[in-house]
Amino acid sequence: MKDSYNGVPVPKDGSVITYHSGSFLIPDNPIIPYIEGDGTGRDIWRAAQRVLDAGIKRSFGGKRRIVWYEVFGGEKAYRKFNDWLPQETVDACRDFRVSIKGPLTTPIGGGIRSLNVTLRQTLDLYACQRPVKYYQGVPSMMKHPEKLNVVIFRENTEDVYAGVEWKQGSDGAKKIIDFINNEMLAGTKKHIREDSGIGIKPISVFGTKRLVYRAIQYALDNNRRMVTLVHKGNIMKFTEGAFNEWGYEIAKASFRDHIITERESWVIGNKDANPKLTIEQNAELVEPGLSLANEDFRKKLYAEVKETLDRLYESHGNGKWKKMLMVNDRIADSIFQQLIVRPDEYDVLATPNLNGDYLSDAAAAQVGGLGIAPGGNIGDGYAVFEATHGTAPKYADKDMVNPGSVILGGCMLLGHLGWTEAAQKIESAMEKTIQDKTVTYDFERQMEGAKKVKTSEFADLIIKNME
Repeated sequence: MKDSYNGVPVPKDGSVITYHSGSFLIPDNPIIPYIEGDGTGRDIWRAAQRVLDAGIKRSFGGKRRIVWYEVFGGEKAYRKFNDWLPQETVDACRDFRVSIKGPLTTPIGGGIRSLNVTLRQTLDLYACQRPVKYYQGVPSMMKHPEKLNVVIFRENTEDVYAGVEWKQGSDGAKKIIDFINNEMLAGTKKHIREDSGIGIKPISVFGTKRLVYRAIQYALDNNRRMVTLVHKGNIMKFTEGAFNEWGYEIAKASFRDHIITERESWVIGNKDANPKLTIEQNAELVEPGLSLANEDFRKKLYAEVKETLDRLYESHGNGKWKKMLMVNDRIADSIFQQLIVRPDEYDVLATPNLNGDYLSDAAAAQVGGLGIAPGGNIGDGYAVFEATHGTAPKYADKDMVNPGSVILGGCMLLGHLGWTEAAQKIESAMEKTIQDKTVTYDFERQMEGAKKVKTSEFADLIIKNME
C-alpha cells in the first residue's frame, strides 16, 4: 500500500477493504477510489456522490461512511500526466479493491484501446454484471416494461474484446491469412479474402466456467429462478457452442443438488406425470418425431433419458425439481426477441462478451435507457462499478443530464459492501422522484406534465425523498 497515488495522499481518516478466503472484510469507513469520468461525468459524479453519502448517513446514522479518494483516468489524467490511464490509478483500484467510475472517453487514434476494456483486463474483472429492471414512472416505449427484471452476467476478458487482431494489409494480417488459406484450409473450398482484416475470438474453458459459476451462485444467493446461457453456438460451434457446453458442465459439476437443466426437467417431468412411461415413450415426448430419426440418434436419446432418470429421479423427481434453479440456454438472436415479447420468462443471463454487450444495452432500452443503467465489473477480490453510458461531451458542465446510471452503480457498490439498507433507500427515493415527474431533460421530454430539473436538482430531490 502506497502513501499516495498520482501525487494525491491517501486519506488518513479511512480504512482499507481486505479480502480473505473468498470474502471481503469491510470496515465502517472504507476508502473507495473514484474516477469522476469525462464529459458529463463531472456533473453526474458530483450529484451521485451527494446522493450516496446521504443514503449511507440516513441508513446508518453516521456509524458508517465512505471515504472517497479521487484517482485519475481519461481526459483529466491525460491533461495531468499525459497518460489516459496511469499505472498508479490501476494500482489504487487494485490496492483498495472496490472502486467506481463515471463514463470514460475511448481515445481516438490507432493503437489506443478502450480504457474500460483495459481496466477490466488488467484487474481481471471477468464478470460484467448488469441488472436491468423497471422503476415505476420511467417513460418506456414498451407496453409492460415492468415485466423485464433480469441480471446479465457478461464475460469480460475474452471473445473479440481480447484485442487480438491485425489491420487489413499489415504484415501480421498477411501472415495469418496465408497460414489459414494454405495450411489450415488447404484442400477445402473455404478461403479468406486477401484484403481482410483479421481478429481472433478466444473463448476458454477457464473463462467460461468461472463466469457461469458466478452467475449461478448469484442466482442461488438471490432466490432467482433461472439462469440462461446465451450463445450463437449453432454457427460458432467451437467458441460460443463450447461456451454453452462448458456452462452446463460447471452447473452440473458444482451445483448438482441445487439445479435442474431444462432438458432434464422434461424427462423427469414426463415421469412425474406418468410413472408408467417407458424409456422410449419418454424419449418420444422429449423429441417429438423421434420415429423419423436414424437409429443412432434414437439410441443416444434413449440412453440419455435412462441415465437422467437413474441418476436424478430419486433426488429431483416427484416435483422436487420445480423448486430448484433452472439452467437452460437460448440462441443469441432469439433472446433479443424473447426479451421483448416474453420478458418475464427470463431471469439471470450468462453470456460471452460481445453478445452481453449488445444484449445489456438493448434490454436497458426497454426500461428507460442507459441513463439509468448501472454496471459492475467484478473479479475475485476486486470490483469496479460504473455508469454504463458514454460521455456525451456536448452536454458537459451544463448540469442537465441524468445521473441515474452512476447513482445506481453506486447502489450496486453499496450492495457489494453489504450495505443493502442504504442501496434500497436510495433506489426507493429515486423511484419516488421519477414518479413525482421531477426529472432531467431525457425523461421530461417523454413524460406528459413533467417538470424538467437540473442534474444537481434531481440529486437534491432524491435526497429529500429519503426522509
